[in-house]
Amino acid sequence: MTLLHLSFYSAFTMSSLGLAFHRTHLISALLCLESMMLSMYIALAMSSTQTQTSSLNILPILMLTFSACEAGTGLALLVASTRTHGSDHLHNFNLLQC
Repeated sequence: MTLLHLSFYSAFTMSSLGLAFHRTHLISALLCLESMMLSMYIALAMSSTQTQTSSLNILPILMLTFSACEAGTGLALLVASTRTHGSDHLHNFNLLQC
């Protein structure tokens, strides 16, 4: 395992641990999700350049597109939940209540 692979795996692991342990605010959960997507994007981009296959070159672009859609949806949910609940604390949200 090269140093590059180790840094990508550690970045993904640290962001998933941050998502698991620091879930007080919605914005911190969204930032952890974005860092997970960014580390996967960089890993896909590097793997497609290392293997030099032309069929895998579109995968990082597709993942970046889905990541941008996920970020937009997350920010829309953040704004909507802040308007309705008054804060972005995750313990204030009751998913069973309409």
